[in-house]
Amino acid sequence: MSKVIEVVYEKGVLKPTKPLNLKEGQKLLIKIYDEDILEFAREIRKKITPEKVKEDPTDYLLRLREEET
Repeated sequence: MSKVIEVVYEKGVLKPTKPLNLKEGQKLLIKIYDEDILEFAREIRKKITPEKVKEDPTDYLLRLREEET
């Protein structure tokens, strides 16, 4: 299962803004995205209709960003 969660970085620790349904000791892989790329994706999503784009705009922009690094 994969999901996107919002976290806040405080004093060296990433803290989820909402409770997580996880088992104690469960291991996860975490991918970090700055809020700026997500906000940009939200703005693009408002302008592009699903009929015009087959891929989710957020996924597309995040994929492009990963290819640049």
